[in-house]
Amino acid sequence: MMASETRQLPDGAVVGVVVTRHRRELLADSLKVIAAQTRPVDHLVVVDNGPDDSAREVVANYPLPYTYLPSHRNLGGAGGFALGMLHALSLGADWVWLADDDGRPADENVLAILLEEAEKRDLAEISPVVSNIDAPDKLAFPLRRGLTWKRSQSELGVDFLPGIASLMNGALFRASTLDVVGVPDLRLFFRGDEVELHRRLVRSGLPFGTSLKTKYLHPDGSDEFKPMLGGKFHAQDPENEVKRYYTYRNRGYLLSQPGMRKIGALEIVRFGLYFVGVKRDPKAFLQWLKLVRQGRAEKFYRY
Repeated sequence: MMASETRQLPDGAVVGVVVTRHRRELLADSLKVIAAQTRPVDHLVVVDNGPDDSAREVVANYPLPYTYLPSHRNLGGAGGFALGMLHALSLGADWVWLADDDGRPADENVLAILLEEAEKRDLAEISPVVSNIDAPDKLAFPLRRGLTWKRSQSELGVDFLPGIASLMNGALFRASTLDVVGVPDLRLFFRGDEVELHRRLVRSGLPFGTSLKTKYLHPDGSDEFKPMLGGKFHAQDPENEVKRYYTYRNRGYLLSQPGMRKIGALEIVRFGLYFVGVKRDPKAFLQWLKLVRQGRAEKFYRY
């Protein structure tokens, strides 16, 4: 931890929060671009969920004021961001900028553009477009608009998407927004934590959205979304058992919450069609149902 964190932060201070675990090289790439921002981050908080393979030396090379927070219990993405965001607020942040260790701002102007757009539009939160790090014209995650799925930035427009945001990949929050919506739920560990925070943001009525003027680069995550009925519907089917466990369990919890209950019945139809009709694996559908019910019952046991 750096002693510089005891300094009084300036008015309008931006504190960056990065969560990492066992990805030192990727973290180094991310911190390099964060350090190069034309509007400098006033302080950086790095939460390390894997101090058994410590990232301390990587963080020590960051040239601006920082705090290194090792967690000797893996808090997951949800708990890691919660810890980092609360620490940022305790330092006196007026803005909190979130970044994961496997992605990075697309260039040195991302933070400046986000701040300018947030001030101009009087937004509580603003996100950049999250683009595929290997093909920046494509989205890292498909975006559903009605019954259609958008997979490239050119399909989104040129300016601003109100009410839509990816919240852990370059998202910029006002500190006052976090007073209203809170921080990610530790119980979710990972998978669905940003969807749950997005749900709270929507229900708060605060204005937020995505600026199409800037990007955050992230590894492609679209392979998990399997198309059905000519691409009109998709089902998320992660490649390993651990990711499936947290994805489906947490989804069950999410669909039981205010603001998301109406789509719960559609989920049963959609995943039933996928597992039974497309994948032809009824046992997988039964496992999906079991995990969804576990989440609905708020039985948040670790895998």
